[in-house]
Amino acid sequence: MAYMFLRETIRSYRQRDPAARSYVEVIFCYPGVHAVMWHRLSHWLWTHNLYFLGRFSSHISRWLTGIEIHPAARLGRRLVIDHGMGVVIGETAEVGDDCYIYHQVTLGVARTTSGKKRHPTVGNNVIIGAGAKVLGPITVGDNARIGSNAVVVDPVPADTTVVGVPARPVDRKLPRPAGGPAADFDPYGMPCDDSLDPLLRDLEGLRAELSELEARVGRMQASQGQFGGESIAPAFSTDRNDRKPGAGQAQQREPAGE
Repeated sequence: MAYMFLRETIRSYRQRDPAARSYVEVIFCYPGVHAVMWHRLSHWLWTHNLYFLGRFSSHISRWLTGIEIHPAARLGRRLVIDHGMGVVIGETAEVGDDCYIYHQVTLGVARTTSGKKRHPTVGNNVIIGAGAKVLGPITVGDNARIGSNAVVVDPVPADTTVVGVPARPVDRKLPRPAGGPAADFDPYGMPCDDSLDPLLRDLEGLRAELSELEARVGRMQASQGQFGGESIAPAFSTDRNDRKPGAGQAQQREPAGE
């Protein structure tokens, strides 16, 4: 069983990381593999009520790899932790199969709660970019993508890419090409196609509304000019000489001379 786990994990690294040149290199030079192997030992100790030994084993793994995984966390099969330094996976976190996690990722707590579930649940085939923070007892759906440095505090639907602080969905539809997770891979969870950023989408919407309002004002001015009415003037003029008192306003008196 352990041999099958190690073999499929190394194969996943070879398929999804172009820098992995050989199986031997993955075994000896990839801290993500070492951290996951240590976690299996720590998790076994934790589930057999050997809590101190489980925590001590995870502490040794953190010291050797720079990756902190709580022994109670549940990790799926073929998990790839690329680079790995600074990754933190909390106690009640759950990670599905075929996930890809970059360095400086945190699966942590959004706020102190008394509930049992405090950390996120990550689905299958999810990519979490470098520096992303996924906080709270939220669910990240299958095939989701979380961009680098995003801060996710709300649930992420399946087949959705989120970016930004706080994370917002990007207008794109993820294709599902044949060939498994290796064929459907977005480095660092960032969309490489012409996806519309949510902030840019809102700006484009405001620009379209402004253009429509300008066109309506132009049509109103044209219709009033056609029927002999006065054109619509700005409420306030920028030129001081053009300012005239209104109909109901009294003229300011000049001071009397001596």
